[in-house]
Order: sequence, then C-alpha cells, then structure tokens
Amino acid sequence: METVKLTEAQKKSRRSRNIALGLVLAGLVVLFYLMTMAKMSGMVGQ
Repeated sequence: METVKLTEAQKKSRRSRNIALGLVLAGLVVLFYLMTMAKMSGMVGQ
C-alpha cells in the first residue's frame, strides 16, 4: 500500500487548518456554555 508524501508546505497548511478548526470548536463550546449559564441564571429569578 502506497502512502502519500506531503511537502513541508502541505504539512504547514494542514497544521494551520487544524489549529483554526480547533479554535473554532473551542469558541463554539465557550459560546454554548455561556448561553446555557445565561439561561439558567434567568430561570433562578423566576
């Protein structure tokens, strides 16, 4: 089975894309967490 050899530019591009995706996912997690906390704090006062 043959494997594809990536150039250094391709490896750097893939790494940058993976870091960007990781940051987007982390941002969404934080956003959903904050939204949940805001909704729950609003329910306490009712």
